[in-house]
Amino acid sequence: MGKKEIRANFRNSVFKRDGNKCMLCGRSDVKLDAHHITNREEMLNGGCHYKVEAFYNSEEMIEDPENELHPYNLYKLIGSSHTKADRDSAKL
Repeated sequence: MGKKEIRANFRNSVFKRDGNKCMLCGRSDVKLDAHHITNREEMLNGGCHYKVEAFYNSEEMIEDPENELHPYNLYKLIGSSHTKADRDSAKL
């Protein structure tokens, strides 16, 4: 399976799981991105999206684990975990 197919499968599975809406703001009337809570480089297969990306790459992530954009809180929001995401990534 090629990289394009893997990304399409990831995107489609995320949108299906989340009911085609942003899990932070609840909107479904905008172009959505399937955001990786954990950097793709750390996974086996590699609007709010930019906000989460900026937070993930900031010192604030280390200093403020209670922030709604912290990976632990985003995983909790979607009923998942880093372990589950890693396992699901291996299936793509």
